[in-house]
Amino acid sequence: MSSIYGKNIRITIFGQSHSSAVGVVIDGLPAGFRIDFEELHRFMQRRAPGQKSWSTPRCEKDIPEFLSGLAGDVTCGAPLCAVIRNSDTRSSDYEQLKDIPRPGHADFTAQLKYKGAQDTAGGGHFSGRLTAPLCIAGGICLQLLNELGVEIGAHIVSVGSVRDALFDPVRVDADMLSAVKAADFPASDSVKGALMEKAIEEARLDGDSLGGVVECAAVGVPGGLGDPMFDGMENRIASIVFGIPAVKGIEFGSGFGAAALRGSENNDSFCFDPYSFGTEHSSAVKTKTNNHGGILGGITSSMPVIFRVAVKPTPSISKPQQSVSLSKGCDAALTVKGRHDPCIVPRAVPCVEAAAAIAIYDAWLDNNKYKYEEYINGHQ
Repeated sequence: MSSIYGKNIRITIFGQSHSSAVGVVIDGLPAGFRIDFEELHRFMQRRAPGQKSWSTPRCEKDIPEFLSGLAGDVTCGAPLCAVIRNSDTRSSDYEQLKDIPRPGHADFTAQLKYKGAQDTAGGGHFSGRLTAPLCIAGGICLQLLNELGVEIGAHIVSVGSVRDALFDPVRVDADMLSAVKAADFPASDSVKGALMEKAIEEARLDGDSLGGVVECAAVGVPGGLGDPMFDGMENRIASIVFGIPAVKGIEFGSGFGAAALRGSENNDSFCFDPYSFGTEHSSAVKTKTNNHGGILGGITSSMPVIFRVAVKPTPSISKPQQSVSLSKGCDAALTVKGRHDPCIVPRAVPCVEAAAAIAIYDAWLDNNKYKYEEYINGHQ
């Protein structure tokens, strides 16, 4: 299975939903960085299951256990390895799924590829459980980026038919992102958030599920990150975001909306930032609008990086569904057992932030790896 990401920092995710643990190995972190474990815990708890009515009842503490890569709370240059022990599993709920795959889930395609050797308990390696170690890596990268003046935050813009306002792509700032991250439900408008929660609860009571859209913004990202063609920032962000189970689409800036615009409408006019005194001329250039989402030709422009992620409804629903029996070669009815999120979207928000942080920090290291180590050594 392809569970490795990154060029300068290498993120390897391992484990299955019901294995003894899930975890991550991070290779390439700069030595000498002090991890704020309290902040990492707060970030991890935004994704942790079993806390809200819109989450799976499965209760996992999601407290990382660091096995290597640290001397105290400081990175020491060795690969960092962290695990999260799985403690609340009910594998018997999934026994029928090797024979009768869930519609909308990877049960069937896993059978095609792995010929019955795959672990179906809890979804195995295809489970959203694997986003917990992703958030360990992303939480650390968020802290590294904060040291560089980069802030990343995400919010829900839609659940089912309920829609909230988008971020202002030009004026979004660190304070706005901090406010939405501190909210009990990750919507910018609390009234719309309450309506989203109501819609999720209605779907849950009906034995069904809902999907939605998450929008992410990264502010303070310097210009010049990324490369054209196959290693652009869109490519790098999209590659890791699609590692989040249930993600089905991504758009940057005006995205698909740009297809309906004229060039005169979609082009972002350049201007000099009057508050960027004393900087190089190129660093003072901004755009009046931000349809490009902070990326042109695969390279960051220094405007906020803005993208939106489409998350499908949870496939595991309690309503009876039409499937097939692979062993009998006939149609079969399926009623899914187990504990599942009626809507993945709220818990996907920190996962999207984590993915963005890993991609942006990895790209920043393209030209700055040794500069950052010098910075760390100078601030110890």
